[in-house]
Amino acid sequence: MSRQARYPVQAAATTFRIIETLHDLNGAGVAELAGELDMPKSTVHDHLQTLNEAEYLVNENGTYHVGARFLELGGFARSQMKLYQVASPEIRTLAEETGEHANLMIEEHGKGIFLNKFKGDAAVNLDTYIGKRVHLHTTALGKSILSYRPESDVDEIIDRHGLPSVTDQTITDEAELKAELKEIRERGYAIDDEERVIGMRCVAAPICDENNDPLGAISVSGPTNRFDDRVFEGEIPKNVLSTANVIEVNMTYS
Repeated sequence: MSRQARYPVQAAATTFRIIETLHDLNGAGVAELAGELDMPKSTVHDHLQTLNEAEYLVNENGTYHVGARFLELGGFARSQMKLYQVASPEIRTLAEETGEHANLMIEEHGKGIFLNKFKGDAAVNLDTYIGKRVHLHTTALGKSILSYRPESDVDEIIDRHGLPSVTDQTITDEAELKAELKEIRERGYAIDDEERVIGMRCVAAPICDENNDPLGAISVSGPTNRFDDRVFEGEIPKNVLSTANVIEVNMTYS
């Protein structure tokens, strides 16, 4: 796990706070952003102007939005990842075979990041998108990654990000989460029963290297009316585990 900077650069920290807040607000003007951040409007304006001139923001009649230039950086970073290259064809096939959402997630800085996703013919619309960051404990993907991390890493992630509730089904108790992580490791796959999105169930399996360290995870998610217990506990886990195994072998020998 990473450590905090010994001498953080305040201007850089402010810049990223502004970017992240613009993302959360889906765009804002100087006054709204200054109020949200409790910062002087002049300071916010200077940062916005600098970011706009560097082409990382766009200004639409006084409302600033995160610009597509971030996509260039993120797209390049993703394209260099071996897991993305190896896993993407397999999760595309998984989506086609199940007709549902198939996802690929990695962990960075204690959060889960959707690295890729494909929609099958029957898949419903969801709020997920490539690059979306979520709390690991709220998803089957994240829990499957956590289940193969040392307990000290799990403790550090919980200390840093907490266990916030997203739905009434989200696990928010540390002891309960750790008990489930133990079950996931023994079973080989994780489940998410409306823990991040009401009406959706998900099955995930970790992708591990030769040392059994998690590189990421894959999943299939679908609505509860199609993911009845027979599908949720039998057919889908088999598909996910089989695909995870193929990816692990290809990661080792490609």
